[in-house]
Amino acid sequence: MDPGVRTSASRNTLMSLLAHERARPRAVRDLPGGWWLAVATVCFGAFMGQLDASIVTLAYGPLCAQFHAPLAAVTWVSLAYLLTLVALLVPVGRLADAHGRKQFYLYGLLVFTATSAACGLAPSLAALIGSRVAQAVGAAMLQANSVALVATSAPRPRMRAALGVQAAAQALGLALGPTLGGALVTTLGWRWVFAINVPVGTIALIAGYYLLPRTRQRTDPAPFDWPGLALLATATTTLLLAISAVSGLNLPSAATAILAILAPLAGYGLVQRERRAPAPLIDLRLLRIPALAGGLVGALCGYLVLFGPLVLVPVVLTDRGTSPLHAGLVLTALPGGFALAASGAGAVLPDRWSDRRRYALGAVTCTMALAAALAVPLSAPWLIPPMAMLGLGLGVYTPTNNTTIMSAIPAHASGTGGGLVNMTRGLGTALGVAMVTLAVHLAAGATGPRLAIVGLTAASLLLFTPLLTPSRGMRNIGTENSARC
Repeated sequence: MDPGVRTSASRNTLMSLLAHERARPRAVRDLPGGWWLAVATVCFGAFMGQLDASIVTLAYGPLCAQFHAPLAAVTWVSLAYLLTLVALLVPVGRLADAHGRKQFYLYGLLVFTATSAACGLAPSLAALIGSRVAQAVGAAMLQANSVALVATSAPRPRMRAALGVQAAAQALGLALGPTLGGALVTTLGWRWVFAINVPVGTIALIAGYYLLPRTRQRTDPAPFDWPGLALLATATTTLLLAISAVSGLNLPSAATAILAILAPLAGYGLVQRERRAPAPLIDLRLLRIPALAGGLVGALCGYLVLFGPLVLVPVVLTDRGTSPLHAGLVLTALPGGFALAASGAGAVLPDRWSDRRRYALGAVTCTMALAAALAVPLSAPWLIPPMAMLGLGLGVYTPTNNTTIMSAIPAHASGTGGGLVNMTRGLGTALGVAMVTLAVHLAAGATGPRLAIVGLTAASLLLFTPLLTPSRGMRNIGTENSARC
């Protein structure tokens, strides 16, 4: 055989193997309740992603000290990661719809695990931020498919329970993050904050290969909207860079002004591009669904309210001499309350309660918790009750919001819709980090943290947005029970 032909055949064979989705073993497919194994596997990725999100905030202080950098620069360890997620979640979701959600999820685990090791070995702040960008590529492949994999694996009557378990896994990662992060930073150093992902990711990769179902419904691949992606990345990056410049990042005044002008221009250009593109990056038609549009506003504000305190509390407490370990223990009250409510609210709240009642309970609890945080001293014992209360409110609110959003998305676009949801969450998280950093920088002493809490309280009022959608758009609907594969 001609060497060129042999090389081409080998390449085609390799690509075929890389693109092939392996079916689950027959014993798993035929197991009663076996769909829970798929949900549990997705929960590994959900756990790891949220563990990484909450654990990093405990490393801000040591990173500032080691690299002699201001807080506004160190927060880009989080912001660079989040911006990459915001840019990639929708296109990755669309590609997964076309080429297979299981494969994208597994490759995401592989990339995320390898780059976590690279983060732990980073020799400089710039190298760490670059590794975090690469890590976010893997995270995008995970997050864009996680909700879709759960929704297509669970039987129709059990979708709320399945999404609640996934939310509980996320909350458990968030809950362990502050305590584990504080312990690791105090004992082994900040590098282990990232290295901890390696063993968890390895286990999740093996489990996913055998337990996740193949993709049953795929869409035809469409031309990729590169201009839309460039405009989205430009709008989000310039906005957050401008906020960081005002928050203490060392940028020239002229550059800050240019960024502040470029951000809305790029946002406007993105909307115009997506209206006219034959295969838009963001399908604006989905936003015409009232339940989906309201749910996305709730998702953005929910994650802003969740991650703002995850940055604020460690900064406030460590500035007052509290160790990272003790600050992490205080902060655990927030995601701990989230985990408790996300996993237990279904059993405690009456089954006859509509989604509107659940939305209202969660939103009211969040707003009251942040108002209470304004009224107490910003010290370790006093912050625990309002943080726990905020977590409980978000734990009731978030699974309800997930169910409403996924029920409103057409089945053929579940991966794209899931990417849109996670993109909105990522943007909310980034805004929470940036808003808190800005408030702490602008006001000296205790005024800065108080100003940040005022901003978070205002954001919590937008959690009521889904209640303004028509009642018919808020239904308790699951996804269709899919055939075995």
